Amino acid sequence: MDRFTALQVFRQVAELGSFAGAARKLGLSPPAISKNLAELEAHLGVRLISRTTRRMALTEEGKTYLDHVTRGLDALTQAEEALSLVRTSPSGTLRVSAPMTVALVRFSEAIPEFLSLYPDLKLELHLDDRRVDIVREGFDLAIRGSSNLEDSSLVARKLAVMPHVLCAAPDYFKRHGIPQTPSDLKTLDHIRFPFGANVDVWEFKKDGRTERIAVQARYSVTSSLAVRDALRGGFGVSLIPLPYVAKDLREGRLQSALDDWKTAEVTHYAVYPSRQHLAPKIRVFVDFLVQQFDRVPSGFDRAPVP
Repeated sequence: MDRFTALQVFRQVAELGSFAGAARKLGLSPPAISKNLAELEAHLGVRLISRTTRRMALTEEGKTYLDHVTRGLDALTQAEEALSLVRTSPSGTLRVSAPMTVALVRFSEAIPEFLSLYPDLKLELHLDDRRVDIVREGFDLAIRGSSNLEDSSLVARKLAVMPHVLCAAPDYFKRHGIPQTPSDLKTLDHIRFPFGANVDVWEFKKDGRTERIAVQARYSVTSSLAVRDALRGGFGVSLIPLPYVAKDLREGRLQSALDDWKTAEVTHYAVYPSRQHLAPKIRVFVDFLVQQFDRVPSGFDRAPVP
């Protein structure tokens, strides 16, 4: 017995007072109507409808059961209608995890405009540089920066490649000298960002050779913007994403070095649990992120430093 079909049959027979009417309403044959009702009564062990050749009527058990069945089927219909709305229109609560500085620099200013397009959508944006467990912590989507995104069951949508630059305040270089090779960094003060691609070793490449410099930092801080503040204050040198200091470099507050050496690049991805049955709220936010990361942020392009 198909329980759902049997319940629909019982409801229609009871409400229409006719086996033939229920058959027409449900698109079933009259024998199928009788068979479903008989199997339902056998399953329940009670008679739901008394019927003769001339008339039919609900039993007391049938009246009680009809009340519960009607409420249950109506609730199921409402649930399906609600789910249908969720499938077709961005709605509900979207939980997103993103590195703080990436969000502030690349897309947070555009969030109000994004939300204005989807009035039924709520956004919980968690700014945290740690790598969250998307599934265990209940996030719909996370933004991750990595030079080598690990294999996993997550879907990854590439957003942008972010180059890094070695820099310091001009006054710091005036006092300590501008490094000409990566080895010169060994005698300088390092500012360490513990969540970056190059945490304890800075890697530089040129003409087929690679030099690695161990980071000996007096100051380690979990915010790239705080690293930038320390650079501005003349504390030392650091490898930092170019967009975060582009304006400082262009306006002379900071000065780059070792520009002829290739260094870190970090690719940012939008990652989410599954591509199958992707909820509209996730799809529109990923499209929004792609658009924002394609947009060149103010001050991104660095003017040549003399």
